[in-house]
Amino acid sequence: MAMIDTQKNRATELRTAILTLDPETYQEIRRSYYKIAEELRPLVDALGKADVDHGGPAGPLLEEHYIFCEMLDQLDKSILGAVV
Repeated sequence: MAMIDTQKNRATELRTAILTLDPETYQEIRRSYYKIAEELRPLVDALGKADVDHGGPAGPLLEEHYIFCEMLDQLDKSILGAVV
């Protein structure tokens, strides 16, 4: 998905801020971001499947699924991945 102007501006500002970090801090942010980005979707999917497999009325598994769906939505709004 192409970035809109406001996202481009945010990315430029974030890139500028990132460049001021020491290399160790930058690498920690980068590693952590990619760990989350890599594992969040499988967690969302697993919780949704577990709720379906559990059967019965919606319960705590579905509630957790929705919480992590919200986290995934927030991650999608982030421009950090475009910078690191």
